[in-house]
Amino acid sequence: MYSGVNLRLKTLHNSIMQIEKLSAVEIVAKVNSGELTATDCTQHFLDQIGKLNDANGGFLCTTEQSALPMAEAIDADRAAGKTLGPLAGLPVAVKDGICTKGHTTTAGSRMLSKFVPSYDATIVERLKSDGAIVIGKTNMDEFAMGSSTENSAYFPAKNPWNHDHVPGGSSGGSATAVAAEMAPVSIGSDTGGSIRQPASFCGITGLKPTYGRVSRFGLIAFASSLDQIGPMTHSAEDAALVMQSISGHDKHDSTSAVKNVPDFSTKLNQPLKGLKIGVCLEHFGDGLSDAVRKSVNDSIEVLKSLGATCQDIQLPYTQYAIAAYYVIAPCEASSNLSRFDGVRYTNRVTTDNLPDMYSQTRGEFFGNEVKNRILLGTYALSSGYYDAYYLKASKVRRMIKNDYDKAFESVDLILGPTVPSTAFKFGEHAADPIAMYLADIYTVSANLAGVPAISIPCGFDDDGLPIGLQLQAKRFDESTLLQAAHQYQTQTNFHKQRPR
Repeated sequence: MYSGVNLRLKTLHNSIMQIEKLSAVEIVAKVNSGELTATDCTQHFLDQIGKLNDANGGFLCTTEQSALPMAEAIDADRAAGKTLGPLAGLPVAVKDGICTKGHTTTAGSRMLSKFVPSYDATIVERLKSDGAIVIGKTNMDEFAMGSSTENSAYFPAKNPWNHDHVPGGSSGGSATAVAAEMAPVSIGSDTGGSIRQPASFCGITGLKPTYGRVSRFGLIAFASSLDQIGPMTHSAEDAALVMQSISGHDKHDSTSAVKNVPDFSTKLNQPLKGLKIGVCLEHFGDGLSDAVRKSVNDSIEVLKSLGATCQDIQLPYTQYAIAAYYVIAPCEASSNLSRFDGVRYTNRVTTDNLPDMYSQTRGEFFGNEVKNRILLGTYALSSGYYDAYYLKASKVRRMIKNDYDKAFESVDLILGPTVPSTAFKFGEHAADPIAMYLADIYTVSANLAGVPAISIPCGFDDDGLPIGLQLQAKRFDESTLLQAAHQYQTQTNFHKQRPR
């Protein structure tokens, strides 16, 4: 009887607490204090997925069989008086393009529908070693190729603010998971905006770190010189907490930077007095919606009120960023995806000879967008076209980076909208791939230059859809990005809004 009463009281307490409303920082603090158990917290978010995922499509699978034992072990360690990790008891959703040992990792493709990795990606290892609990794998555009999650081979993720609208992509499922309160934190990857664009569409905070800050070992590669893993959270404070865990050199990743990792939370509460912000004029031209323009301009005034100074700057070569990106990324994709041939860990079409097996396997299990980009990349790299396309795009990339280097001589951050508009409707750009690609027009340049960038909620349009503000910083200066974002969020409550 006594244990039954205790159970009912605990259930009532958790209900009153509204665990899904807690920030990542609050969850970790409550688990450490004993006010909330890791098991209760993990089970609560698994229940949230069970209730909400059919409508939202954020998760491809849950990892309950490993998550709950890990949560129970954390509770046992706390009861025994052991020191807990900095993320102890924090449920985390992981994009399905990131390898998780013993759990299917499909990259949103039928090609890998049966692939179960024998190892964890480095960032998953680091999250687990710090006490985070992986609760599921999130939906995505196939092999991260898309801006809407409509290219998922399984089902589209939906925008929790309006199910008729896309959540963005390719990390659309990760954004949906956080926005719909199915996870307090998710991990995405960003090749040309795939963390920031869905963060903008779904009204959450999404950080693309500096290229090399976070290990890519265990990330199924799309474009190796552009891909970067990062956190998707409700707030900059939560993003700083997660960044502390996943950052740092990794001997398994040759592109991982040998660079000291600062305490990303140290600067959060420092005032912005003296901070110089450059307003990128190229990001306020034709195609920018009136609602986005107004929200971003209002955000500039908020940052000024916090002590920052703002000045106009130009990044002239970013007008060529989309063109350069859609040469470089498909070229690298055509090389990376050549490993998916039906011989080793992929699905296979059985035929009498090897060439037919290759072609039929790829024809059967790759989606149309993936095929398009492989063909585009293979063409651009073919004899007689390399200099005209890939080499020229690489030179433009260098010019874009030079623009950033020059701008950062006079400013600390660069500001602009994350996306030209709010989330578009399903099917709206289905017949117009160029319109789809232009959804990343303000984000791809950060990947080409290798600089860190963050999207934070800064308003809503007349239909109640979220708007994102993008900030970009010098390489390896995520601390200043997070500081400015956090200070902005102390003065606004857009990041606290939740869809019904």
